[in-house]
Amino acid sequence: MTLLPDIAALDPTAIANTDTNTLKTWILEQAEAQDTLPMGQKVKRAKVQLMPLFAELERRNPTPALEQQVPLIQGIWRSVWSTIPFQDMLPGRLRTQSYQIFAANGYYANLARYKPGHKQPLLNGLTRWLLSYDLMIIQTYQIQGQYQAETNPQRWAIQNVGIRQVLRWGPRPLDAVAAQNWFEQAVERLQADPDAQPAIVMSERRRSTAKKYQNVLKSQPVLEHLYMDADFRLVKSRRDAAQRPSYTIAVRLP
Repeated sequence: MTLLPDIAALDPTAIANTDTNTLKTWILEQAEAQDTLPMGQKVKRAKVQLMPLFAELERRNPTPALEQQVPLIQGIWRSVWSTIPFQDMLPGRLRTQSYQIFAANGYYANLARYKPGHKQPLLNGLTRWLLSYDLMIIQTYQIQGQYQAETNPQRWAIQNVGIRQVLRWGPRPLDAVAAQNWFEQAVERLQADPDAQPAIVMSERRRSTAKKYQNVLKSQPVLEHLYMDADFRLVKSRRDAAQRPSYTIAVRLP
């Protein structure tokens, strides 16, 4: 692992004089170390340790026009760090089994496996064989507006179109291949019958969470890539225009 400097002590000149690959390495190391923190702590630390680096990466963004981003975005990405609150409304999200998948047909999805108790040493062996809860939020994406048109700025038009959930038994992981297959099957069924929307099924004590997911489905997301290249994405997003911005760092999976 790269020796990480005290980022809080770096002044703007030092950050500006650092090459882009080193900046990305610093960000990934800081982010991966913080991703399991409670959301409030994660947001506080990000303001001090990550935002100066985010600002510098944004200044260097090699793909400011959305047409440049479309061919790069397609594929499977792993979310390394995020301050999107709905991702952890349920306990036990497996961060190494959390993905964003973008297809060439204008569909994409955020999907993850949840396994409560997997971090407890006494329960970890048992939870491998217990039920896993896989959740997928299906969305569409397209470009609206023209690049550098002051009266009609270019933006991503995002729409939530479906939520899917599956309970699975046994130790088989939700790896990238399994996630891709599930996504493609879900999109195929959605295209065949766009009005078929399964209910969010949860236990009585999780009804409030189910209602939150239904609200997520009704929201109008806002998304912007502050920085994007072939293997690294820094995303600023809002569930809707009135919400505080969230940030996500994602890396491409091979």
